[in-house]
Amino acid sequence: MKASDMKGKIDEIRKELIMQMTRKRYEHTMGVMYTAAALAMRYDADIEKTMLTGLLHDCAKTVNYPSEKLLILCREQNIPVSESESIKPDLLHAKVGAYLATHKYGISDQEILNAIIAHTTGRPEMTLLDKIIYIADFIEPGRNEASNLPIVRKMAFADLDACLLRILEDSLIYLKKKNDIIDPMTAKTYNYYKKQLKK
Repeated sequence: MKASDMKGKIDEIRKELIMQMTRKRYEHTMGVMYTAAALAMRYDADIEKTMLTGLLHDCAKTVNYPSEKLLILCREQNIPVSESESIKPDLLHAKVGAYLATHKYGISDQEILNAIIAHTTGRPEMTLLDKIIYIADFIEPGRNEASNLPIVRKMAFADLDACLLRILEDSLIYLKKKNDIIDPMTAKTYNYYKKQLKK
């Protein structure tokens, strides 16, 4: 897709999402899109493609797709559901997001779809786009929950892999403290990057 076509696609999807998302979710989506664009500039990634991915990363978190509907849609469309996802269906918004990006918004670029799927749990051997979207989702300006955000935000523009590992580690600690469900892919991703950074 040409850069001009991608800009048009971004405008078109933005107009649709603003009608379907809560104000808070839409502001988060814009925050992720522009933070991802800044990271794309820093790490020499395709800016328009990164913005489009950031815009779509939560496209399944709209008023039309409550958690229970995500599970139903996955079963109807034969989208694999893990044990942790069946217990906590909200985790499925990434997989359903990739499905909607394809079938509703006409996205065929597999790298974009993979980055949408990976933005909640990460995955081993992430692409640059995967990493940027995952990190932008955590550090965008509207986020304020994590205690280490000022440190992580600086790390994001200094060392992408070290930042990724720090977010994964902080997320696992946070989920364990809350006694919340940990998707096995998050732990797998953390272990993979811990080994990679030791090399």
